[in-house]
Amino acid sequence: MRDSLTTVAPSGADSAARTVSRAVRRSMVVPCQAVRERDFRLVGRQVIDLSEDGVLVRLDQGGTTTPRVLTGESMILTFVAPFSRVFVDAEAFVARVIHGRRPGDRGREIGLIFEHIEPSARARLTRELAWLRPTTARRREPASRGSIRLG
Repeated sequence: MRDSLTTVAPSGADSAARTVSRAVRRSMVVPCQAVRERDFRLVGRQVIDLSEDGVLVRLDQGGTTTPRVLTGESMILTFVAPFSRVFVDAEAFVARVIHGRRPGDRGREIGLIFEHIEPSARARLTRELAWLRPTTARRREPASRGSIRLG
């Protein structure tokens, strides 16, 4: 299942709005191994959200420091497909880094978008994820106007 998202091109580009398709995320905790490609360091062991286009991975808290991961970094990901014992291998890149400092954050996490995943594995994900409810968006409470001080 996919949602549609309307975006507007930046100024100077084609001014027509275009519709972009985006996969629906499903909340599911699945064991994984997320490895940073440049140094083959294990950075995460748990998928939190899953879609046919990518995953949200909790960063590994083991050891003395949490690994530093940068937006755009290449990752190698292996995880167990939902409702099965089939392993899925994917190449992905970091689209988002969540530092865990904002209210509502569950800790340090990274959003990965699949660059390469076998078509059969993507089809399996699409089929199995259809059984799960979509993830509800986590929203922060907006600051009240009275709490902002200028000057």
